[in-house]
Amino acid sequence: MSMSNPPVFSLGRVDGHHLHLQSQEGHQAHVFVLEDDIVRVMLLPGGTLRFPRTWAIAPGADDVPREGRDRFDLSGFSLPKFALGQEEPGVLVLTTASIRLRIRLTGFHCSWETSVNGRWCPVARDRATQAYNFGWWDDKVYHYLQREPDEMYFGLGERAGDANRMGQSYRMSNVDPMGYSARSSDPLYKHIPFYITWKKSQGAAFGLFYDTLSECRFDMGRELDNYHGHYRYFVAEHGDLDMYFIAGEALADVTRRYTWLTGRPAFSPKWGLGYSGSTMTYTDAPNAQVRMNEFLDGCREHDILCDSFHLSSGYTSIGDKRYVFNWNRDKFPDPKAFVEHYLQHGVKLCANIKPCLLRDHPRFSEAEAAGLFVREPDGTPAQVQFWDETGAYLDFTNPATYAWWQARVTEALLDYGIASTWNDNNEFEIWSDKPLAHGFGSPWPATQARPLQTLLMIKASFEAQRAHAPGKRPFLISRSGAAGMQRYVQTWSGDNYTSWETLRYNIKMAMGLALSGVSNTGHDIGGFAGPAPEPELFLRWVQHGIFLPRFSIHSWNDDKTVNEPWMYPQITPQIRELIRLRYRLMPYLYDLLWRSHRHYEPMIRPTLHDFPQDPRCFEENDEMLLGAQLLVASVVEPGQRDRRVYLPKGTWWVDYWSGDRFEGGQTIVLPAPWDRPPLLVREGSILPLNLAEQHFAQAADRRGFALFVAPEGGHLRYDCFEDDGESAAVHEGHHGEWQVEVSGDAHALQVEVRAAGSRPPQADEITLLLPARDARRVATRAAQIVADQVGVQWRELRLRLR
Repeated sequence: MSMSNPPVFSLGRVDGHHLHLQSQEGHQAHVFVLEDDIVRVMLLPGGTLRFPRTWAIAPGADDVPREGRDRFDLSGFSLPKFALGQEEPGVLVLTTASIRLRIRLTGFHCSWETSVNGRWCPVARDRATQAYNFGWWDDKVYHYLQREPDEMYFGLGERAGDANRMGQSYRMSNVDPMGYSARSSDPLYKHIPFYITWKKSQGAAFGLFYDTLSECRFDMGRELDNYHGHYRYFVAEHGDLDMYFIAGEALADVTRRYTWLTGRPAFSPKWGLGYSGSTMTYTDAPNAQVRMNEFLDGCREHDILCDSFHLSSGYTSIGDKRYVFNWNRDKFPDPKAFVEHYLQHGVKLCANIKPCLLRDHPRFSEAEAAGLFVREPDGTPAQVQFWDETGAYLDFTNPATYAWWQARVTEALLDYGIASTWNDNNEFEIWSDKPLAHGFGSPWPATQARPLQTLLMIKASFEAQRAHAPGKRPFLISRSGAAGMQRYVQTWSGDNYTSWETLRYNIKMAMGLALSGVSNTGHDIGGFAGPAPEPELFLRWVQHGIFLPRFSIHSWNDDKTVNEPWMYPQITPQIRELIRLRYRLMPYLYDLLWRSHRHYEPMIRPTLHDFPQDPRCFEENDEMLLGAQLLVASVVEPGQRDRRVYLPKGTWWVDYWSGDRFEGGQTIVLPAPWDRPPLLVREGSILPLNLAEQHFAQAADRRGFALFVAPEGGHLRYDCFEDDGESAAVHEGHHGEWQVEVSGDAHALQVEVRAAGSRPPQADEITLLLPARDARRVATRAAQIVADQVGVQWRELRLRLR
């Protein structure tokens, strides 16, 4: 078949919500009507489905089977009513409540419309010339779309550079780019082939998710070819074209729906949101156990609140190399006592584990004999470069490997009292096309699904931790990942480089990841690789980091110094107070984690997510929303003592520190001293806080709510999740919530506080914080004012619960 004779498809049959199309040449197309706002197209040149299972699709579910989900399995979808007809000969028209898909049967040319405010808007169409590869070029998978000048592109997971991906090209191939440029490096650690298109002229958004585990590339208009007009495209080295079109009137709709499609974000324990110490230097030292214990001494001396510590891989060393699951007894003479010492101080350990065994690993022969490695065609372990040696990757598509890994995690870590696994160096950098994965009994070339190994590794670790402590929720960290990784882990942006530029572009990187379903994320605060951060850079990085779901100061500095909260005595008091602010906001952060798990809402997001009607929010900026209520405006340039910040229009904003009000839709200048990061609260918010005085190893909780009521009054309500912070009983509905409701006008406000749920929160007293001007108009129900305290800008009302 030549390009001048494109295939002509015909509708074969309709099985419920599954349309079968085929051509005389044997090509097949499958169209699935899954939801009113999700229509899926699977195109199979030659009629062959190369990867019959998926590990990404888990609609509203916590997980998928270890061996994957059949691609023709439609369980979990609502399968709504739809209309099917022909407007003209040769054009098939499929219509749901939100999507209208037209398929020109000659060449299988698709165009999409979405319903926006009751009108149909054209939002996407295939390139008119050769949109798909019907065996014309090679064996790769292609999809070309026409590119319009009013389009902006967001997402693609964790990418360097600007938030708007227009005009750029990205290679999606998990690698370990230590010391990467957050402005320009590509590829990076994660594989999430999903992006959102914003149509400025239509005020509409849609998402495209290509369900593939193959190395792939997205060109968002960087490439030009005069013969084809303006276009953008996706190309995958292997696999199938299996594409999900997700409609939405705003980006927020698309992000939530995509997150739902790929699985419910994990609800990890509250301590996973606390400060986590980390450095490679401690465990690389010959007296590592002593150095690790000195960290606790430092926290006590400087009164630094801390919940966990990332135990770097030096604990596994033999000589200068890393050997997963090995304890170096010279560095750690008594691992159990070491772990217990940390637990006594309220600090849990997250132990680093790696999926590659070096060729001289003490257990290499055991694993080889059991056939646990990715293997060469002759059955020998496939050797790869790994750190300063060669080794072989464990093959998690082999059930025996999966079980072996879980047993090692349990005996080497969990049985010692270690609470969490830090799944690291798990990019599975296999570059030869010869090594084979077990494939659950149907081997395939390992390069065709490298990210699957990452997903299965973290799934195996997750299940091992859950089995070891069934009454508690697991907490895991992973550097690498793929679509669906949010079901298991918290993540971060990998081994970044220490610079002001990294601070600025890491913010954008996190926003892209959050729009792509993974918002429980953070960065190595202070920078991992390169020079030690200067005091000002370190302080500004901490100022931003305290607002990220993952807050960990980590480093491997060139000069062997360590990024610690007390590394610069002249700013240690400010660092201590910033970390205390983090813990003051912990009830809000924990509620955002719950909302992410329950309602698929990203914990962090760009302002365009919540304010799609404000064109200024689509301009490149360094601002970040923490939930719907807080606007974080971090300082990302040296020498600045104030910060210009654009306030999204449509609401008023309140300075968290002063109580001053500002109308949205304008740029203001806020003070940015070293002890107070610029922070604004959306008016109409109720912000849950922990107002207890806290100290290292002395956890305390006193619930308070800051009320940001408009001068004219109104009606506010906030339901704040509460439980014990780690119990698995939440999955059976056993938890509680604070329900705070405010109503009134310019003269009087009525406040009602209720403890609700199957396990309602327990407290004798609740504190309300209000700007001083509002306190006199407050009355309460279900509580009694017993004391008040006037501050400079704020008044505190303590309410004794009846």
